[in-house]
Amino acid sequence: MILDAADQIASKSLRPLLTEMDRQEPQLENGSIKIHPGMRPILKQFGQDGWINATFRYEEGGQQLPWTLHLAAGYILQAANYSASVFPFLTTGAANLIRTFGSSALVERFTPKMYAGDWQGTMALTEPDAGSSLSDISTTAYPTETPGAYRIKGQKIYISCGDHDACENIIHLMLARVEGAPPGTKGISLFVVPKIIPETGESNDVLTEGLYHKMGYKGAPIAHLMIGSNEKTIGYLVGEENMGLKYMFQMMNEARIGVGMNAVAIAQAAYQASLAYAKERPQGRKITEKDLSKPQVPIIEHADVKRMLLFQKSISEGSLALLLYASRLMDETIHETIPDRKKEKHLLLELLTPIAKSYPSEMGVLSTSAAVQVLGGAGYTQDFPVEQYYREARIHPIHEGTTGIHGLDLLGRKIFLEDGLGWKMLYQAIEKDIKSYQGPEDILLLFDQAWKKSQDTAGTLLQKAQEGPEIFLADASLFLELCGVLCVGWMWLRQTHVASQMIDKENADTAFLHGKIETARYFMEYELPKIHAIAQRLHSKAYPTVNMRSYWF
Repeated sequence: MILDAADQIASKSLRPLLTEMDRQEPQLENGSIKIHPGMRPILKQFGQDGWINATFRYEEGGQQLPWTLHLAAGYILQAANYSASVFPFLTTGAANLIRTFGSSALVERFTPKMYAGDWQGTMALTEPDAGSSLSDISTTAYPTETPGAYRIKGQKIYISCGDHDACENIIHLMLARVEGAPPGTKGISLFVVPKIIPETGESNDVLTEGLYHKMGYKGAPIAHLMIGSNEKTIGYLVGEENMGLKYMFQMMNEARIGVGMNAVAIAQAAYQASLAYAKERPQGRKITEKDLSKPQVPIIEHADVKRMLLFQKSISEGSLALLLYASRLMDETIHETIPDRKKEKHLLLELLTPIAKSYPSEMGVLSTSAAVQVLGGAGYTQDFPVEQYYREARIHPIHEGTTGIHGLDLLGRKIFLEDGLGWKMLYQAIEKDIKSYQGPEDILLLFDQAWKKSQDTAGTLLQKAQEGPEIFLADASLFLELCGVLCVGWMWLRQTHVASQMIDKENADTAFLHGKIETARYFMEYELPKIHAIAQRLHSKAYPTVNMRSYWF
């Protein structure tokens, strides 16, 4: 029922505006951003149908929807219209921070209209001189005579949905440094900063200075905000001073799984578009056919087109499986009552989060590029949707931490947490699936070889930690890539096992199941070998990226 409801809103409300929202970009007029008028009823619909607070407790108006279902529904919505899907789920993340860490007064004051879709929520972190380096933020909060209220002064850039006319108010969850706070990340606090003071309707001195013009997902505005230019901006402290980054990581970690799902949704939409085109577009004949009087065949009959379609299918469906696995871990971690098991699941999720965000994001760009290639010249035109998908896919390796940041996070931090417990849990999970696997032996053999190579490479790489952080972390992004290929290969092993058990059952969808198994075989034959090449690089003792001098470029 939940997925059917997502399909209804996706098909009837979001999909019809896909192209319009791309062509009719937001505009900055007289200090305010105007967006496609169709977003206002969509936001109201998300609020009325309970999507914005769906994962929250029943007692506070939520549906207690499991994260697995929430993200699966989001996948459907994002595939229909990524730009439109961004608005409500940003509000979900912002409201969740308020309800989790804020006072009851803040919750009562701000969240009801956020849940209703009347007010937009944002995450305001980035500054001109502090992108990924949040320890360098300079936006400052000055205490006032009113407890919990601070005057805020600074600026924020690249704020998704940071201003628009499809709602009554914008509620920013903003990082700032209280005057006199410790330097670095230890001195960052979190504030609720509304654009408009709710009770009076007066401006809160949060001014839209600029609007960024993006290459993709143009329907969702990205704003440059000036805060406190007239010394009048009031922010309301969430939780305790200097705990802001810890609070914000809750939203960021949820968002990282969400960004991976965004990437998969767009890749799958592009795959479906290119698949439909390949089935209909006639060109050429089978390579063994010499009789030119015979009719042309659809391009899906050509091996190289099948290769590009298999590439897209293997990336998008393998990544989707990994993200649903991670989202299930989120649910299990929340509800696990045995402390040791809770820790194990949490640390496995921590380990998988940078992988589940980065691999779909990076490979989604290549997957949508393959969709364009299937269409050939037609794919490069605006007459078909794949060029839009290609542009929209490119943001995800940047959103919510670049791939480089996640590589450092995985190799420099996550793999060491609790004496490597997350990696041990991954080892146990993969070994369990290898031992229980029943399916084509060639698929298992190829995966097992890559798995052993991955373990050997991880061990070699960890020994390099003794050479210092610069050497150890120089190829962190490559290790992240290796883990991504490995984990998606693992997901295909799991899918092959299930498909093999189902294929001989009565009323089985044998075409679907054969398609799963052959796609798994494609991944093991074409994508999994990348592990061996990356392993060769990670075993090397040459470090051109460290030794290269900036003035040699």
